[in-house]
Amino acid sequence: MGRIVCIANQKGGVGKTTTAVNLAASLAMMQQRVLLMDLDPQGNATMGCGVDKHSLERSSCDVLLAEAQLQEAVVEAPAGFDVLPANADLTAAEVGLMSAPLRDRRLALALDGTRDAYDYLVIDCPPSLNMLTVNALVAANGVIIPLQCEYYALEGLSALIGTIRQIQSTRNPELEIDGILRTMHDPRNRLTAEVSAQLLRHFRDQVFRTIIPRNVRLAEAPSHGLPIVKYDKSSRGAVCYMALANEYLQRDRERTTSNGERIDHG
Repeated sequence: MGRIVCIANQKGGVGKTTTAVNLAASLAMMQQRVLLMDLDPQGNATMGCGVDKHSLERSSCDVLLAEAQLQEAVVEAPAGFDVLPANADLTAAEVGLMSAPLRDRRLALALDGTRDAYDYLVIDCPPSLNMLTVNALVAANGVIIPLQCEYYALEGLSALIGTIRQIQSTRNPELEIDGILRTMHDPRNRLTAEVSAQLLRHFRDQVFRTIIPRNVRLAEAPSHGLPIVKYDKSSRGAVCYMALANEYLQRDRERTTSNGERIDHG
């Protein structure tokens, strides 16, 4: 059964969508069956993997409002993985969910019977702790938290972890923090180094060893509708996201082995 991982941080501009798209693409490059789900009304993950958000017949909005089955809305991205796309219509889903029955479990219900088709299902969450993000956390097995090493980062991280713990205790006891990812990293910046050291001191092994740097090619890739591993596979950004995918697969193997479960990732 595929592992569902959401990429979440209520703070914008931390590389959340970049991480969702490029982790999905890197896992696909490693022969994993991947579904990327866009739950952000901005639709940036959709556009960033080469799918036109303006010409969708079905989207994640239809799935969350139970107006379409998930597989009816899924499209294949040029980068070699499947995408549940999104656009501005998803704002209507957020409003509609507020009064809907089982409003926090709509995504989990939609994924019933689909998880076996994939090894990994990656969810790009919106930059807020709204009902769309709650749906992702209730459906997920794990959370990856992208974090820019700056002054307010730890304060925002504490709020997000509090939300995760609340959902663990009330809605989804299987939810885990898969890791904290340092993004947009500039080693020449003293504050960056200080915040990075604090993360390692407080969260230890939960912090990924892989660090995503500031990289011009990584910033250019979305405008071409390509993940960085397809746009410039030799760039530092591509090398680092492939390293993240490798580290994530290794962590998943260790986790499932310790739980006594069989896992096969090719």
